Amino acid sequence: MYGNHQAPNNPDNVQQIGPKCEETGCYGRKKTAPVPLTEDQLKGMFRRFDTNRDGQFTRQELKDAFHSLGSKFPSWRAFRALYHADANGDGFISEHEFTELLNYAIRLGYVMN
Repeated sequence: MYGNHQAPNNPDNVQQIGPKCEETGCYGRKKTAPVPLTEDQLKGMFRRFDTNRDGQFTRQELKDAFHSLGSKFPSWRAFRALYHADANGDGFISEHEFTELLNYAIRLGYVMN
Protein backbone atom coordinates (compact mmCIF):
# COMPACT_ATOMS: atom_id res chain seq x y z
CA MET A 1 0.00 0.00 0.00
CA TYR A 2 1.11 3.50 -0.77
CA GLY A 3 -0.58 5.67 1.83
CA ASN A 4 -4.25 5.02 1.23
CA HIS A 5 -3.81 4.03 -2.45
CA GLN A 6 -3.39 0.55 -3.85
CA ALA A 7 -0.09 -0.48 -5.45
CA PRO A 8 -0.01 0.36 -9.19
CA ASN A 9 0.61 -3.26 -10.25
CA ASN A 10 -2.47 -4.58 -8.43
CA PRO A 11 -4.64 -6.29 -11.06
CA ASP A 12 -7.80 -5.17 -9.24
CA ASN A 13 -6.78 -1.56 -9.77
CA VAL A 14 -5.89 -1.84 -13.49
CA GLN A 15 -8.34 -0.44 -16.02
CA GLN A 16 -8.94 -2.41 -19.21
CA ILE A 17 -7.92 -0.41 -22.27
CA GLY A 18 -8.82 -1.99 -25.60
CA PRO A 19 -9.48 -5.71 -26.24
CA LYS A 20 -8.20 -8.36 -23.87
CA CYS A 21 -4.77 -9.84 -24.53
CA GLU A 22 -6.30 -13.32 -24.83
CA GLU A 23 -8.17 -12.14 -27.91
CA THR A 24 -5.45 -10.13 -29.59
CA GLY A 25 -2.14 -11.46 -28.28
CA CYS A 26 -1.51 -7.96 -26.83
CA TYR A 27 -0.40 -6.68 -30.22
CA GLY A 28 -3.71 -5.26 -31.37
CA ARG A 29 -4.32 -7.96 -33.98
CA LYS A 30 -6.91 -10.68 -33.61
CA LYS A 31 -5.43 -14.12 -33.13
CA THR A 32 -6.26 -16.65 -35.80
CA ALA A 33 -6.46 -20.37 -35.30
CA PRO A 34 -3.44 -22.26 -36.63
CA VAL A 35 -4.14 -23.98 -39.93
CA PRO A 36 -2.84 -27.55 -40.23
CA LEU A 37 -0.68 -28.34 -43.24
CA THR A 38 -2.46 -30.42 -45.86
CA GLU A 39 -1.18 -33.71 -47.21
CA ASP A 40 -0.17 -32.03 -50.47
CA GLN A 41 1.72 -29.29 -48.62
CA LEU A 42 3.57 -31.86 -46.52
CA LYS A 43 4.31 -33.94 -49.61
CA GLY A 44 5.85 -30.96 -51.39
CA MET A 45 7.82 -29.96 -48.32
CA PHE A 46 9.30 -33.43 -47.84
CA ARG A 47 10.16 -33.71 -51.54
CA ARG A 48 12.15 -30.46 -51.31
CA PHE A 49 14.39 -32.15 -48.74
CA ASP A 50 15.18 -35.17 -50.93
CA THR A 51 18.48 -33.46 -51.72
CA ASN A 52 19.91 -36.10 -54.07
CA ARG A 53 16.54 -36.62 -55.83
CA ASP A 54 16.73 -40.41 -55.57
CA GLY A 55 13.18 -40.81 -54.25
CA GLN A 56 14.43 -42.12 -50.89
CA PHE A 57 14.70 -40.16 -47.68
CA THR A 58 17.73 -40.58 -45.45
CA ARG A 59 17.67 -39.86 -41.74
CA GLN A 60 19.48 -36.55 -42.40
CA GLU A 61 16.95 -35.52 -45.06
CA LEU A 62 14.13 -36.34 -42.65
CA LYS A 63 15.86 -34.42 -39.87
CA ASP A 64 16.19 -31.37 -42.11
CA ALA A 65 12.54 -31.63 -43.15
CA PHE A 66 11.29 -31.86 -39.56
CA HIS A 67 13.52 -28.94 -38.60
CA SER A 68 11.90 -26.92 -41.39
CA LEU A 69 8.47 -27.86 -40.03
CA GLY A 70 9.43 -26.34 -36.68
CA SER A 71 10.02 -29.52 -34.71
CA LYS A 72 11.77 -28.91 -31.41
CA PHE A 73 13.47 -32.30 -31.71
CA PRO A 74 14.03 -32.97 -35.43
CA SER A 75 16.50 -35.82 -34.83
CA TRP A 76 13.93 -37.61 -32.67
CA ARG A 77 11.20 -37.01 -35.24
CA ALA A 78 13.42 -38.42 -38.02
CA PHE A 79 14.12 -41.50 -35.90
CA ARG A 80 10.40 -41.97 -35.16
CA ALA A 81 9.49 -41.39 -38.82
CA LEU A 82 11.81 -44.20 -39.82
CA TYR A 83 10.30 -46.40 -37.11
CA HIS A 84 6.76 -45.72 -38.37
CA ALA A 85 7.32 -45.70 -42.13
CA ASP A 86 10.39 -47.82 -42.96
CA ALA A 87 8.56 -51.10 -43.53
CA ASN A 88 11.54 -53.05 -44.92
CA GLY A 89 14.02 -51.75 -42.32
CA ASP A 90 16.66 -50.54 -44.80
CA GLY A 91 17.06 -47.17 -43.05
CA PHE A 92 15.41 -45.17 -45.83
CA ILE A 93 11.88 -44.05 -46.61
CA SER A 94 11.31 -45.22 -50.18
CA GLU A 95 8.60 -44.14 -52.58
CA HIS A 96 6.20 -46.93 -51.57
CA GLU A 97 6.74 -46.08 -47.86
CA PHE A 98 6.19 -42.36 -48.42
CA THR A 99 2.45 -42.52 -47.61
CA GLU A 100 3.22 -43.79 -44.11
CA LEU A 101 5.69 -40.92 -43.62
CA LEU A 102 2.94 -38.47 -44.59
CA ASN A 103 0.47 -40.15 -42.23
CA TYR A 104 2.99 -39.86 -39.39
CA ALA A 105 3.59 -36.16 -40.11
CA ILE A 106 -0.15 -35.45 -40.36
CA ARG A 107 -0.76 -37.09 -36.96
CA LEU A 108 1.81 -34.71 -35.46
CA GLY A 109 -0.36 -31.77 -36.51
CA TYR A 110 2.17 -29.36 -38.02
CA VAL A 111 0.66 -25.99 -38.86
CA MET A 112 1.42 -23.07 -41.16
CA ASN A 113 3.54 -20.36 -39.60
